[in-house]
Amino acid sequence: MNTVLENLKRRGFFRQCTDIERLSALMDQGPVTFYVGCDPTGSSLHIGHIVPFFAFRHLRSAGHRGIALIGGGTARIGDPSGKSSVRQILDYKKLDENAASIARQLDAFLGFDGRNAVDVNNKDWLAELNYIDFLRDIGSHFSVNRMLSFEAYRLRMETGLSFLEFNYQLLQSYDFLQLFRTYGCRLQIGGDDQWGNIVAGADLIRRLDGGDAFGLTFPLITTADGKKMGKTEKGALFLDPSITPPYDFFQYWRNVQDADVRRFLLMFTFLPVDECEALTAEGTNPNIAKEKLAWEVTALIHGKDEADRALAGARASFGGTDGDKSAVPSVSLSMDRFSTGYNIVDLFTDAGLCPTKSEARRLIQQGGAFVNDKNGFVPITDPKAVIGFSEELVLRAGKKRFCRVTTDLVDR
Repeated sequence: MNTVLENLKRRGFFRQCTDIERLSALMDQGPVTFYVGCDPTGSSLHIGHIVPFFAFRHLRSAGHRGIALIGGGTARIGDPSGKSSVRQILDYKKLDENAASIARQLDAFLGFDGRNAVDVNNKDWLAELNYIDFLRDIGSHFSVNRMLSFEAYRLRMETGLSFLEFNYQLLQSYDFLQLFRTYGCRLQIGGDDQWGNIVAGADLIRRLDGGDAFGLTFPLITTADGKKMGKTEKGALFLDPSITPPYDFFQYWRNVQDADVRRFLLMFTFLPVDECEALTAEGTNPNIAKEKLAWEVTALIHGKDEADRALAGARASFGGTDGDKSAVPSVSLSMDRFSTGYNIVDLFTDAGLCPTKSEARRLIQQGGAFVNDKNGFVPITDPKAVIGFSEELVLRAGKKRFCRVTTDLVDR
């Protein structure tokens, strides 16, 4: 097998390939142009979206040419793959704003240079399509029976598949055809939920242009307990720091399960495979590997300075030391509330550690609420307890969630 394909497989980026032997032979001959697509259905990518772009960087490092396709056109319809219901339809202005935001995020991660890393928007060729001509020239090459055999459509048939969504596979296949014709693109990569769309695109290229195109998919990432990877108590793990602060981002990786550390080091960092194996070898301290994982991923997404701040904040919070807690999520509350004693239930609710007072009360009664009094975290189990303000006030919910409290009279 081709060296870079072997590396991708070793690191976990391999689920299905249309023809691994022929693709391997093609890549041995010289640089191959490939593409990854993502639709701008939100203003920010989350960590699940970024998985194929880690593979993008591995392929580019091996000398291949990558295209990041932003689906400003396909997002007008919405991909039914992996969804149990119809996606929310966004207006065109919002989609354009999202596309620009995502392009900036991908540029920061990939570094578009116009040669080995290029970004395109399929709105450029899809927005003005003549529907009648498209159905005649492209739709005539698709079998409805075959489309319904793919898992993405088959699963949606059980809950309801709109005709609008049914067109999505045709449009994504047309994307592959356009990139094949314009850039000589021979390979599409992505999550395994895209398998049907990728195969359809490669088949369309063969039917219309007699070209040889390939598809490679990766497993959809779940944690060791079967949960969707990147889901937190606050929702998805977004790349936008205004949605998921770098400290929270760091903490997610720092607190992954022991069973996931090796796999995540291989997929979400560019550390050599041997180093990943050494960090997670039997008998090693998993916390060292988790801290390394958290720092590496945070540095890749938010930069080394933010990773250093998050690491310092995490060590200070967990160690109860006087270290730098500036990266810890913070909230400013009124000093007047502390002057007569801040009820612990209200405090945890106002700090955002609990969405409701009833949940805060339950957390406290179950022994999950802690307050740092400079000498370490002290459990508070009485819902009627009141807290006075100290110069260094940090709250902890459970083992992983922290909030540094400041007031309107204390400089952050």
